[in-house]
Amino acid sequence: MVKSTAKSDKKHDFVYVIAGRDDAIVAIECEKLLDSLLESEQRTTGLFKVDADTALASDVFDELRTLPFLTKKRVVLIKDAGDFVSKNRELLEKYFGNPCPTGILILTVESWPSNTRLSKKLPSIGELISIEQPKTWELPQHMTRYAAETHNKNLTKQTAELLIELTGDSLGRLYSEIDKLALFVGTEKAITPAHIESLTGHNRLFNAFEVIDEIVEGRVARAVEQLRKMFAEDKSAEYTVVGAFAYHFRRMFNAKIMLEKGVSTDQIIGKLRIWRNKADSFFAQVRKMSLMQIGRILQELAAMDYAIKTGQTKAKIAAEQLIFKLAASTTAT
Repeated sequence: MVKSTAKSDKKHDFVYVIAGRDDAIVAIECEKLLDSLLESEQRTTGLFKVDADTALASDVFDELRTLPFLTKKRVVLIKDAGDFVSKNRELLEKYFGNPCPTGILILTVESWPSNTRLSKKLPSIGELISIEQPKTWELPQHMTRYAAETHNKNLTKQTAELLIELTGDSLGRLYSEIDKLALFVGTEKAITPAHIESLTGHNRLFNAFEVIDEIVEGRVARAVEQLRKMFAEDKSAEYTVVGAFAYHFRRMFNAKIMLEKGVSTDQIIGKLRIWRNKADSFFAQVRKMSLMQIGRILQELAAMDYAIKTGQTKAKIAAEQLIFKLAASTTAT
C-alpha cells in the first residue's frame, strides 16, 4: 500500500523520501518516480546516483546545485539512505530550508519518523511516499491492480489467491512473479491458474506431492530426504513450503468429498486439475486418509504458517516435524 503526502498547492517538489521495508516495492516506486521526472534518454545527463555508504554530504549538495544539462532538473538519488540521513541530519535540515531550485533529491529509507525536524520540514518542499505491506486479505486486490496497470493482464481474485498460496505473502516477491508470468503468457490477456502451476508452482507442487507420496507409502526417511532436497534446490522454499503442502491437501480434501458423493475420478481430475501422470498416486493418497485426518492436517498447516511468520519456528524444522506427524497419522490409519 502506497501513501503520499503530496500537497496540491505546491508548485514543485525538491525532495522525495520513499520509506518502506520491502526493498522490491521501494525499488518499483523509485523507478515510477524517476520515470515521472526524467525521460529515459535524460537519465544519462540528468540523474546522479550516490553510494550511500561512501557519500559525502558536500558532494551530494554540489551535485544538486550543478546546473542541469539537457534536462530541466538535476536528480540526485541516494538509496538505503538511513545512515546518510543520520550522519548529516543538520546539513540536510539546512538544505530542506533552502533547496536548490534546479535540483531534486530522492532518498529511500526503511523508516521516516514523523517527530524529526526533517519530517516536519519535508511537506513544504517535497513529498513522503510511504510503503506499507498490505493486510493479507488486501493482497489479491493489489495483485489484480498491478497486473492490469503494469502489464494489461487480467488476474482474477481466485488466481491471485493461488499465487499467494504458492509464493508467500511478500508483495515484492508477488509482483516479481506477476512480471515473469506476464512474459510467460505473451499475448494472452489473462493469467490463469494453469499458467501459475506451469511456471511458478510446478516444481514446488511436484516436490510437495512427492514428499506426501513417500509419507503415505510409509517411507518416512525418503520423505525427509525429499523435503531437504526441496529446501536445497528452491531458495524460496521457506516462504512457499506451507502453501505447496496446503495446495495438495486442499485438493485431497475436495477430492475426498467428491468421491464420497459418487463423482467419477475423471471428473475430479478435470475439476481439480490433477496431473494425469500422477492421478493414480493422488487417489491412492486420498483413499488412505479420512476426511477428518485431511482436515486436521490443514489446521496443522495453518498453525505452522502462523508459527513461521511470527518467528516461533523455522520453516525447515516445522516441515520436518510435520512429516513425522503425517507419518504417525497415516500409520495409525
